Amino acid sequence: MLWSLIKIFIFIGLAAALTFGAAQILETPGEVKIAFGSREVFLSPIGFLISILVLLLAAYLLIKLMGLVAAVFHFLMGDETALTRYFSRGRERRGFNALTDAMIGVESGDAKFAKKNATKAEKLLSRTEATQLVSARVAEMDGDRSKAQTYYKDMLANDRTRFVGIKGLMDQKLADGDRDTALELAKKAFALRPGNESVLRTLFDLQSEKADWAGARQTLNASVHAKLLPRDVGTRRDAVLSLADARVAAAAGDTARANTAALQANKLAPTFIPSAAMASAAHLAQNSKRRAAKTLTTAWTANPHPDLAAAYAAIEPDETPAARRARFAKLTSAAPNDPESRLLLAELALADEDFPAARKALGDLPESNPTTRSLAVMAAIERGQGAPDAVVRGWLAKALNASRGPQWICGKCNHVHEAWEPVCDNCGAFDTLDWKTPPHSGDTGLAQSAMLPLIVGSLEEDTRPATSETEAASARADATAEDAVTDEAPASAGTAPVHEPNTRTWFQDDDAAADKGAANRV
Repeated sequence: MLWSLIKIFIFIGLAAALTFGAAQILETPGEVKIAFGSREVFLSPIGFLISILVLLLAAYLLIKLMGLVAAVFHFLMGDETALTRYFSRGRERRGFNALTDAMIGVESGDAKFAKKNATKAEKLLSRTEATQLVSARVAEMDGDRSKAQTYYKDMLANDRTRFVGIKGLMDQKLADGDRDTALELAKKAFALRPGNESVLRTLFDLQSEKADWAGARQTLNASVHAKLLPRDVGTRRDAVLSLADARVAAAAGDTARANTAALQANKLAPTFIPSAAMASAAHLAQNSKRRAAKTLTTAWTANPHPDLAAAYAAIEPDETPAARRARFAKLTSAAPNDPESRLLLAELALADEDFPAARKALGDLPESNPTTRSLAVMAAIERGQGAPDAVVRGWLAKALNASRGPQWICGKCNHVHEAWEPVCDNCGAFDTLDWKTPPHSGDTGLAQSAMLPLIVGSLEEDTRPATSETEAASARADATAEDAVTDEAPASAGTAPVHEPNTRTWFQDDDAAADKGAANRV
């Protein structure tokens, strides 16, 4: 607004100055005398100014005429391109103007205007590389995908436009759902422009989707080298790729490569839960229990998790419940106030049949953080201390509709996973699973809950007849809860009180915020 006002004032000032100057010249008396040889010409001041303007215009026309004469002379002398160049300058100027208008039409979404000017530019310009891209974009806007594909294929023959042609074809294959062909085209585009951000993102996503972890790591390194990703985010993703590669090697029976990749993943991200659990197994394979315990304790300090407790139990699989409680004290002391540590201590005490200690370790979790797991443990404690069946049933009834607690959840689509995966099963996003409590829905049953295999035995069946519909419903709920508890009970109380991986969550978003969140978890 201010600049517009300034321009208006400048225009008014110039007009006023010209008007004032013209008035002064008209009012100026006298004559301008021009003498050459024996001839003299007298002009008024305004006539003199007009004569100068006419002479300048005549000089400009004379220069243009001399250029035309020179072009004709060169043409007659055998230089056929001289005359062509003379007339092509105006043609090129009109062509570039049409090309500019076509680009404006593409950006503004005016397909008709863009198509008209693109066609005009193609006719006027001999530089096909300057018009092919715009023409392809116009064809896509007009819905003519086959014509656009023809333009992209034509670009492949020119070194300057080959990358654009490949990328255009890649985008078309992605839109068509042909991801295999798109992956091959992305690799070719990457070879031509290793630092192109769009190609790097697309190639990485496609390689992750196809579980091509080695290729994805190469693409990741190129992204970090091109400074398209912060180094800490690159380190985090490198750890995820190493772990994914370790899983593939383990599934193929290549234990050596699996252990090496797992240890590399843990080195890159020591607090990353899945890599710590797998790295501890690698240390055990090398008969290094001390390193396995240290690896798990480091991860537990930052992220207490049932999978870490399961791996910690595997270090000494045949120990007694009492010995296990003593050994686990070092692990739980790394995060003593975390709910996971408190639940673990309660479960260990249950396995040792030390019910008062289990109740003390559990504390107020059944009230402050009521989950299926904490309520189930509380029911086991009550049963172990000889509480009436009605009290035990009460805790189990609460567990029926309680939250399942933390789970692995995709931060992009909120899909719940049974276990951690490098790529979301639902949306295909890479490294978006986080360990977090999802919004609780009231229809979760114990058959799908994450109750740990700690409760030994089952409640006695209530054979008393139901005296009302309410009692009958209560009896059915009790029976369902007891069946679920019995199904997940271990073979004996002496077995390790270890959690099986249940559906848990680990949250991270895609884009700049997701990368930042991932970096913070390394």
